[in-house]
Amino acid sequence: MVDGHRLRAACGFLGPSAFTAAWVVGTMRQPGYSIANEHISGLAARDARRPEVMAAGFVALGACTVAFADELHQRLGGEGRAGPGPLLLGLAGAATIAGGTLRRDRMSNEPPPDGSGARQSAENDLHDLSSVIGQTAGVLGLLLLARRFRGDPDFGRWSVPAVAAATANAGLMSWFATDVTRPGNGILQRIGISIPLALMAAMGIRLLRRVPVTEG
Repeated sequence: MVDGHRLRAACGFLGPSAFTAAWVVGTMRQPGYSIANEHISGLAARDARRPEVMAAGFVALGACTVAFADELHQRLGGEGRAGPGPLLLGLAGAATIAGGTLRRDRMSNEPPPDGSGARQSAENDLHDLSSVIGQTAGVLGLLLLARRFRGDPDFGRWSVPAVAAATANAGLMSWFATDVTRPGNGILQRIGISIPLALMAAMGIRLLRRVPVTEG
């Protein structure tokens, strides 16, 4: 029987894997979609061909991030010892779930040629807000985790990679946000998101190999 520690640790790589698979499959099933220029969330928009695929990817990643954050919290000593990093990582996961359930109006970033849809819906606005919250919480969470990892016999090796992933993600996504319709932003976004997800997956595998003897 799979215990709680194993399941939560496994979520570290199951979430990123599900999310990446979702945008790859969604791209393959979306005619006319430009992976180089369009945002990932466009695959879950109202006019996307199979929006449920990408929406499921968002929800899977968010739920797994929350579970993985809880496992980190426990492995780092729990209340009073783990620090705020796991909490912020869990907030990032919750915001990711919201981003998957709140859909964009249109798949494309470019406004329609007839001028319609110039104003986006409140749901679209909330999707954008959840994305900002998720990105911000994720970066801050990684930085605080890096500080907590420093000097820890079990997690010390992850301190520098966590800082590097947070810095790379913040830099790339900040540049992405300065002009969301810039050509090539689709690739930029995928790289920026994949870096911290790769770190999360690597940490999940590592924690899965070092499961505590007793259930926490």
